Amino acid sequence: MGQVRRTQEEVLDNITKAQQARRRHMTLKQDIITMSHGAGGKSSHELIEGLIRPILANPVLDALDDAAVLPLSRFVSLDNGNLPELAFTTDSYTVSPVKFPGGNIGDLAVNGTVNDLAMSGARPIALSLGLILEEGLPVALLREVLESIAVHAKELGISIVTGDTKVVPRGKGDGLYINTAGIGIVERTWPMGQHLIQPGDKVLISGSVGDHGIAVMLRREGLEMESEVQSDTQSLYDLVHHLFVHMGSAIHALKDPTRGGVATTLNEMAVSSDVAIKVYEDAVPVKESVRGACEILGLDPLTIANEGKMLVVVAKERADEALSLMRQHPKGQDARIIGEVQEEPRGMVFLQTLLGGTRVLDMLVGDPLPRIC
Repeated sequence: MGQVRRTQEEVLDNITKAQQARRRHMTLKQDIITMSHGAGGKSSHELIEGLIRPILANPVLDALDDAAVLPLSRFVSLDNGNLPELAFTTDSYTVSPVKFPGGNIGDLAVNGTVNDLAMSGARPIALSLGLILEEGLPVALLREVLESIAVHAKELGISIVTGDTKVVPRGKGDGLYINTAGIGIVERTWPMGQHLIQPGDKVLISGSVGDHGIAVMLRREGLEMESEVQSDTQSLYDLVHHLFVHMGSAIHALKDPTRGGVATTLNEMAVSSDVAIKVYEDAVPVKESVRGACEILGLDPLTIANEGKMLVVVAKERADEALSLMRQHPKGQDARIIGEVQEEPRGMVFLQTLLGGTRVLDMLVGDPLPRIC
């Protein structure tokens, strides 16, 4: 039996070595994506082994199994016998153009998914990556996007552990779409969510609004401003963690105001918590370049998407402390208290304007800035 076991081990070792040698010799020969890259045959394997896997390499992904197996003991101590809560999210990215000032679709995919986890108080541990490629997509552009994904994932200490790639015919897509799913370990030990928002709470934002949507819109339309507008795409996990350490249960809710901007997100909060929210227009930080672009395009900065900002609803008596903590962090230096929660009229958001009047601040209507994330 011992001799048979050794022979089996030798066979498995030889198979592994052969697979590794085969992978080393697989190179992506084409400069553009073709339909054969999505057919599941040799070209598909050349795309995966010659481009995707080497850039995103890690032990779990390298196994190329049908599903990633993630032992929780790798990410959290289980000594006390208590299983942690998991946070799970998914998102899709169709931004056009794929590259824009301040980032690309790969940056958005990692940061956006991580931020969704962070808003639930979770530390990200792993992501999936689904790529839908259009026939004719330059391989150089795909490489650039993948490298951005790898860099951001490494900075956050997370891995791309599973994925999928499909190719659609020329004219049936728009270059590159990405779908992600993210898993995180919930770190907070107190309840948090929109249902806990109550009258008297203060509303804070971590920085200037409208940067991402305007950056994408200007690049898409070929418009130039005196000062270039940069997307604010960034991970917010470290800022959230910084707040949690010092504020704990005084934080009642977190939301990132992406599509629909601050206005839509605050309306969602007001409806979910059955309260009213009052916003002070003069307190909302807007960069002059963004404000100027909005005036030219007839847009409201409060309805424009952000990809690196968060709204924080905090207990009234600790709002100033929260503001100070946010401003101590590089990603919250421009934080402001922009509003407060009131009891009536329930489910509505109001804006106190620069002129001193008050108007309803409604959700975004229509889609003035399509495909910005």
